[in-house]
Amino acid sequence: MATYYSSGSSGSPQAYSGQSTSNATAAAAVGNKAATVKERFSDLNLKMIIHPQKRDIIPLKGEAAVKNSIKNLLLTNFHERPFNSTLGGNLRGLLFEPADTITKIALENSVKAVLENHEPRIDNVNVIVTSHQNDSEYRITVVFSIKATDEVADVEINLRRLR
Repeated sequence: MATYYSSGSSGSPQAYSGQSTSNATAAAAVGNKAATVKERFSDLNLKMIIHPQKRDIIPLKGEAAVKNSIKNLLLTNFHERPFNSTLGGNLRGLLFEPADTITKIALENSVKAVLENHEPRIDNVNVIVTSHQNDSEYRITVVFSIKATDEVADVEINLRRLR
């Protein structure tokens, strides 16, 4: 337990403990922090929905912004972003590999690596890869927790071969 000193109205130091706040005050502080954290994350909505009064694009906020960021990272191939050739999951390159356990493991490792390197807002990443429709489609489910709020969320992406 830490003890802090502050000067009182008479100028003499007064001691108080760091644990003297009530549980209600601490819960309110945590609630306010969670509310501001949810508003702090923002991302561009690629659907380009226009706000009816402001005539501006409505941004994504909170958990939706983090999910959108993860989708964008995973669906980006290497060399698609100018001046940042290693950004992205490069998952499309694995679609034309033989549909076996080795490819599923490679997909899992690629997803985990890109999220660990480029998405600092999430933690406890769990990736589930399943194949569907005669092994021509992969469903990737990413389960994660947002560090700032400890909320658990998931993102599902379907990758399909067209040829």
